[in-house]
Amino acid sequence: MKRERTGALSRREFLDRSLCRAAGLAGLALAGGAGGAAVEPLQRKGAPRLRSSLAAYSFRDFFDKKDGGQRLTMLDFVDYCADHGCDGTEVTSYYFPKEITQDYLISLKRRAFLRGVAISGTAVGNNFARAAGPERDAEIAAVKKWVDYASVIGAPHIRVFAGEPKGVAVSEAKRLCLQAFEECADYAGGKGVFLGLENHGGIVTVVSELLDIVRAVRSPWFGVNLDTGNFFTEEDAYEDMARLAPYAVNVQLKVEISRRGRGKGKEPTDLARVVRILREANYQGYVALEYESLDPWKEVPIWLDRMREAFAATAGARPAGA
Repeated sequence: MKRERTGALSRREFLDRSLCRAAGLAGLALAGGAGGAAVEPLQRKGAPRLRSSLAAYSFRDFFDKKDGGQRLTMLDFVDYCADHGCDGTEVTSYYFPKEITQDYLISLKRRAFLRGVAISGTAVGNNFARAAGPERDAEIAAVKKWVDYASVIGAPHIRVFAGEPKGVAVSEAKRLCLQAFEECADYAGGKGVFLGLENHGGIVTVVSELLDIVRAVRSPWFGVNLDTGNFFTEEDAYEDMARLAPYAVNVQLKVEISRRGRGKGKEPTDLARVVRILREANYQGYVALEYESLDPWKEVPIWLDRMREAFAATAGARPAGA
């Protein structure tokens, strides 16, 4: 990698020192340089635009059923999204065939096009918080492979994780994550694919620490995959949602939220409040329902209708200050 200078330090030295400080500090601020500006809140022209999508993860128990029950393929799932009026379909990587061929990817793209549904994105499971070595290299290679797949099927976004530290201190894990995100975002940008870092525990459990990393990544193809059900450190999860919304490149909507100090208890998501948060951030993109409760065959259509009603109730509203 070409060394770039930031004052008296190389860019990598500057990043390393900053991220080491971030393990015990509240913030991490990196100035833009020759390598590209750090991620800032996304500036979108016009009014908010919310588009409905559905994550294949909602039907996770039905993609590999062996007991003769109702079973889905990814092509079936695309049909389901079309039949239920979704604008998009989020095709989670976990439920693709073990052997993914070019012909399969093309057939998936064709099915979505013929059914009038956009492939809003895909989602991978990765851990970049591993010690440097073959396992971490394999994680990076896997994300790049899915960038290639996303490019073929026309998916504009991939959900990625930071992960849990494996054999490294938290400060080192953050440094390694930043390196991996920059490398993968650079690759993804060349294919026209966004990477969205999900608020998903590990080294990004705390929203301020997730934002430290997001703001440090120097790529216009990197942002936040905002999962409304993954906030556990504050009494009011909606305040954390509002902090992440300006950086969101994709939203995954859960039907329940958790609050700190209430054990594993959950409460129904205030859908109207989530929509207000997204509109105030001038979000323009997909909101993918990711259903994790009981009986998706019964409940998913109900929640898709609720989503559309909530979107329509404030359609045309301008963001605050616009």
